[in-house]
Amino acid sequence: MTDVASLAGGPLFGLPLAELWFVLLFFILAMFLFLDGFDFGVGALFATRDDEAEREQLLAAIGPFWDGNEVWLVVFGGAMFAAFPAVYANLFSRHYLLMFAILGALILRGLAPEMYEQRHDEAWKRWWGRAFVVGSLTAPFFLGMFTANWMLGETATLTVSGVVVGLAVVALTVVDGVAFLRLKTRGRLRADLRTAGYRALAAYLALVVVALGYVAVTRPALRSALSSPVVVALVAVTLLLAGVYAVATRSDRYYAAFGAAAGLVFALVGIVAGLLYPSIDPAGGLTVESAIVSTLPLNLMSIGAALLLPLIFGYFVVLYSAFSGPIEAGEAY
Repeated sequence: MTDVASLAGGPLFGLPLAELWFVLLFFILAMFLFLDGFDFGVGALFATRDDEAEREQLLAAIGPFWDGNEVWLVVFGGAMFAAFPAVYANLFSRHYLLMFAILGALILRGLAPEMYEQRHDEAWKRWWGRAFVVGSLTAPFFLGMFTANWMLGETATLTVSGVVVGLAVVALTVVDGVAFLRLKTRGRLRADLRTAGYRALAAYLALVVVALGYVAVTRPALRSALSSPVVVALVAVTLLLAGVYAVATRSDRYYAAFGAAAGLVFALVGIVAGLLYPSIDPAGGLTVESAIVSTLPLNLMSIGAALLLPLIFGYFVVLYSAFSGPIEAGEAY
C-alpha cells in the first residue's frame, strides 16, 4: 500500500511527466512518419519506373521493413489513448472519416505488393501497381490533413490547411523515399532518383512556406507561437537540413542525405508540436495539463514506457542490421 500511495502522491522523481508525454507522443509520430515515410515515398516513386526489374528492386527495398515500420502508428495511438484519453476520444470521433481514410490507404498500400507478386499477366500487375501507388500517396496525404486539422482545431474534414499540409507530407515522403532508395539501390536507378529528390524537396519547402503563411494570416492567435524561439529555430533547421540534403545528394553522400531527410521529418513534427503547445486539442479546449491522466496511472505508464521503448528500439536495430546494404541484382519482394 505504501508503494501505491507513493506512486499516487506525485510525479516520479518530480519530473514534468505531462510535458514529457507530450514530447514522447510527437516523437513517436515523427518515428512513424520517418520510417513509414520512406515506404510511402518508394510507393510514389514506383509510378515513375517502367522497367519491371527496377520495380522489383523498389519492392525488395521496403519488403523487410514496411510492416514493422507501421508499429509506430500503433504505438502512437496507444500512447495517446493511455496518456491523453480525452484527446484520443475527441480527435478520433471528430475526424473519424479521415481515420478510416488513413486506415483504408494503409490497407491498400500493404495489400497491393502482395497481390502484385501473385500473378504475372500485364493487366493484373498494372492494376495492383496502380493500387500500390494510390495507397502510398493517399496515406501520407490523409495523415497530413489529420495533423493540420488537429493543430488548428478544425472541425471540418476538408480544409485548405489540411490540403496544403497533406501535399507537404506527400512531398516529404518522396524526399525520404529517394534518400532511402539511394542507400539501397545501385547503377542507373540510383542516379535517376537524384532529380526526383530535388523536385520533391523544392515542392516540400514551397508548401511549408504556404502552410506557415496561411497560419499567420488566418490564425492571429498563433502568430506569437510562430515567432517563438522554438518554432523559428526549427524553421531555420529545416532550411539548413534542406541544404545538407541537396549537397549530400549531389555528392552521393547517401547516409548524410538519409540523415538530413530524417531531420526534416522531425523538424516538421516539432513545428506542429510547437504550434500546439500548451494546447493539445484546440477544438476541445484541452491543454496538456488538463488532458493528462491522473498521477497514479501516469506514473505506472511512465515506468512501462521506460521498460518497453528500449525493447522496441532494439527490435528495429536488429531488423535494419539484418537487412542492411544495397539490393542485389535479381532480388525481389
